[in-house]
Amino acid sequence: MADTRVVELVLVTPAGDLVGSLPPFAVATPWWPETGPIVEGARERHGTDVVVLRILRADRDAPPGGRVTYLAEIAAPDRGGISGIRPWLATLDDHPLRMPWARPGGPDADLAWADRLLAVHGIARTAPAEQIRTWNLSSLWRLPVEDGAVWLKHVPPFFGHEPSIIDRLAGRAVPALIGSDGPRMLMHEIPGEDMYDAGLPVLSRGLSNLVGIQRDWIARVDELLAMGLPDWRPAGLMALIEDVVGRTSNELSAEDRSTLGGFVSGLPRRFDRLAECGIPDSLVHGDFGPGNLRGDDRSLVLLDWGDCGVGHPLLDQPAMFDRAPQDAVEPLRDQWAAEWETAVPGSNPRQAARLLAPVAAARQAVIYRKFLDNIEPSEHPYHRADPSNWLARTAALVRSETNAD
Repeated sequence: MADTRVVELVLVTPAGDLVGSLPPFAVATPWWPETGPIVEGARERHGTDVVVLRILRADRDAPPGGRVTYLAEIAAPDRGGISGIRPWLATLDDHPLRMPWARPGGPDADLAWADRLLAVHGIARTAPAEQIRTWNLSSLWRLPVEDGAVWLKHVPPFFGHEPSIIDRLAGRAVPALIGSDGPRMLMHEIPGEDMYDAGLPVLSRGLSNLVGIQRDWIARVDELLAMGLPDWRPAGLMALIEDVVGRTSNELSAEDRSTLGGFVSGLPRRFDRLAECGIPDSLVHGDFGPGNLRGDDRSLVLLDWGDCGVGHPLLDQPAMFDRAPQDAVEPLRDQWAAEWETAVPGSNPRQAARLLAPVAAARQAVIYRKFLDNIEPSEHPYHRADPSNWLARTAALVRSETNAD
C-alpha cells in the first residue's frame, strides 16, 4: 500500500546514551505522529518497551506513510534483552528548538509531574501510561485512573496559551482541565469519539457551540490578548500576510506572485469593507475542523485550543469547509450566517465570509510559516509545503473574486 509506514527505531537510554537501532518494521497506521503502533510493534517484534521521542529522518517530503526513522528511549540499556539490535553510526545532534518531550528524560519528567498533580487531587493511576502521539506540536499521553482516564498534553511555547484559554472557558464545550504547568496540562478524558467523519448533525452542533463562545467574548478581546493569544486583527494580520508572501515568493508561480502582490496592496481596503459588515473581532479557534470535535449523543467538546487567536470570528470557516463532507458545506455556511445575523443584528456575515475567504487562506500560510520558524529542521517535513500551498489557494480565491466581479 502506498501509505504504509515502515518504522526504524534508534534507541537511547533516558540519559541519552546511544544503544543502537532496530530493524525496520511496518506499523498499522500511516500517520507519523501516532506512536501507539510503534510502541506495540517494538514490544511484539523485539521484546522491548520504548517511548518515541522524535523523528530523525523520513524518505518522503511529507506524511503520511513511507519509511520513517525515529529516536526512541528504552528503560534499560541491556543489549542482550533486545532482539535484533544493531549499531547506529550516524550522529545524534542537538538543536535549540527541540521540544522538551523530544529529549531523553523529557517524557518521564512530564509523567512525574502528572502523577504529582494526580496525587494532589486524590486520583490514583491504575495502569501504565499510554503514549498516543508525539510531534512538533504536541506530546499526548493517556493515563488510566480509577473510573476512566486522564490525558496529559505538552505543547510548544507558541501554543503555551492553551491551558489558560481552556481554564477561562471552563463550563463551556471545552476539555475539563485538572491543572497545568506552563505549556503542559492534565485534562479529564472526554466521553465518546473523535468526529473526523462526522456528518451535518454533529458539525452543526459544534458550530453552535463555537459561535456561542465567540459571541460571549466579543467585548473581551483585551483579556484574550493578555493571555498571550496571537493578534490577527487587521493591522497585525496584514503585516503577517505581507511577510509570508515575501518569504515564500520563490516557491510560487509568476501568476500567483502577481495576484498576491495585488491582494496584499488591497488589504487595507478589504479590511475597511469587512468592518462595514458589522461583526466584531473575538476569539478564533484557529483549527475548527471535524477532527477537533469529540463527544457522543449527549455532549460535544471542542478540542485543541493551541491554534486560537484574536481576530474576525469567521476566520474559522475554512478549516471546517476544507474537511467537512461536501454535502454539509452549504448548510453549514447558511447556519453560520444565520447565527451571526442573530448574534449581531444588522450584520452581514455572508459578505464578511466572501471578503475573508482569501484572508483566511493566507492566515493559514502565516500559521504554518510560524511552525517552521519555531521547530527543528528534522520536523519540517510535516509543514514544509504548507505556506506555498495555502498561498496558491489564496491566489486562486482572489482570481475567483475577480472573475465573479
